[in-house]
Amino acid sequence: MEIDTLLFLIDMEFKFNPIPPQFEIKDEIKQDNYLVNGNLVKWDGEFSPVYSTISSTPEYKPTLLGEIPSLGKNEAIEALDSACNAFDKGKGLWPTMKVVDRIRAMENFVEEMKQKRDVVVKLLMWEIGKNHTDSQKEFDRTVDYIYDTIEAYKKIDRDSAKFQKHSGINAHIRRGPLGVVLCLGPYNYPLNETFCLLIPALIMGNTVIFKPAKHGVLLISPLMEAFKKHFPPGVINILFGRGRVLATPIMESGKVNVLALIGHSSSANSLQESHPKKNRLRLVLGLEAKNPAIILPDADLDLTIQECINGSLSYNGQRCTALKIIYIHDEIRDKFLKRFSKAVDELKYGNPWENNVKLTPLPEPNKPDYIQSLISDAKDKGAEIINEKGGIYCENFVYPAILYPVTKDMKVYKEEQFGPVIPVISFNNIDKPLNDMAESNYGQQVSVFGKEAKKLGPLIDTLVNLVCRVNINSSCQRGPDIYPFTGRKDSAFSTLSVHDALRSFSIRTFVASKDNNENNKIIKDLLGSNNSNFISTDYIL
Repeated sequence: MEIDTLLFLIDMEFKFNPIPPQFEIKDEIKQDNYLVNGNLVKWDGEFSPVYSTISSTPEYKPTLLGEIPSLGKNEAIEALDSACNAFDKGKGLWPTMKVVDRIRAMENFVEEMKQKRDVVVKLLMWEIGKNHTDSQKEFDRTVDYIYDTIEAYKKIDRDSAKFQKHSGINAHIRRGPLGVVLCLGPYNYPLNETFCLLIPALIMGNTVIFKPAKHGVLLISPLMEAFKKHFPPGVINILFGRGRVLATPIMESGKVNVLALIGHSSSANSLQESHPKKNRLRLVLGLEAKNPAIILPDADLDLTIQECINGSLSYNGQRCTALKIIYIHDEIRDKFLKRFSKAVDELKYGNPWENNVKLTPLPEPNKPDYIQSLISDAKDKGAEIINEKGGIYCENFVYPAILYPVTKDMKVYKEEQFGPVIPVISFNNIDKPLNDMAESNYGQQVSVFGKEAKKLGPLIDTLVNLVCRVNINSSCQRGPDIYPFTGRKDSAFSTLSVHDALRSFSIRTFVASKDNNENNKIIKDLLGSNNSNFISTDYIL
């Protein structure tokens, strides 16, 4: 590309456009309290500024959005004690509450949450650079998830509203809470995926210590009062600050029963290691992935290119479910790369509120440098940038780079890039991608593109033993939330979806009695008197 053309392109891509009034940051948010034991505790210590990488001026500079408390070990232990006291060795109000009452509390919470939609959506755009449409979808999907979780819990409870009898033993089997949960959410879906941990943990009767993600932290501020208002004291405790500073002493106490984390396996391993009684610790983890696309010779290229663009570059590739490496058959390699490169270069860059924007600023200040290091390493080892705009960057953005041919010694092959760079590998034997997947540290999903059933069938039979979701002629994705969401190896531990998450945050427990007249009379008395919230055959509509 001629240098003049390149400079013109850069100018066109990165020019500043005025911010619409409804999206302007007019007032900084000073989050000057944290939630513990049912109180919004005023913080008078140190604060940490929260910046957006999006500039609000023609001359680039990060935008100050507000500040959060820099809480420390004492506040972490305070929140832990609050959660432990609320659980109260299983005697607490929340874990012993009727299911219908916990459901009512959650319904009241989500109704108030819906009133904060506009401000939360606006903060999603500024804090993590998610476009307006996707920010709205994240909020609405989270609300739907809460309602779906409530309905799923009703079904579980209805199915449990009975006694069973085997071998002369009557049993009333239900699901009960596990205890104290430490919840740590991710920055890429700081509302939706965080609540996919938080909501099932709460509704099943656990008490929770929650620390929002580093990016996407201020959007919790509008919800603080609702959390305080609708849950008993100590049931939900919300801390602000550095994860290691807060989470480590909480885990070292040995009082946490569940570590619920969506993030990187290194963080999960470190926190798990700090727990002194690992045999008592349940893990609910959503971790990194390296989801491949496998494109067979008979693939519909129009469909494949569109799905690979959506899969690899939706939210700039900052999704665990993103397509992070593409395997293309030699027969159609050149045709695919030419058309794929053109389609990627046609994607519109801009700020989140601009119309039809597909590519937006990266929320992590160091991410452009990291992406550039992956590109440089790949080029040094023999790869080329296939698309013309690939790798063009400014302070908070990198234009997606398609790299080919990628080899195993490159960092972009080994690491989860979590950003706008697309490694491509060609193959002429299907064993190539299959062997690579088998050797990989990850095993979440795969996308397969092709038409011929006699080739797809045996391939599917192998792939289901390497990953947990095989997508036929479509990109990898999480939803619908009712379907299982999990992974093999370093990609996940436990299963997150509406039904499975309720089970992940609970344990089957039951009351048993020998089938005799005296015991049966006691059970009837318990059922008729409502002296026990556990022993109940009430049917929740």
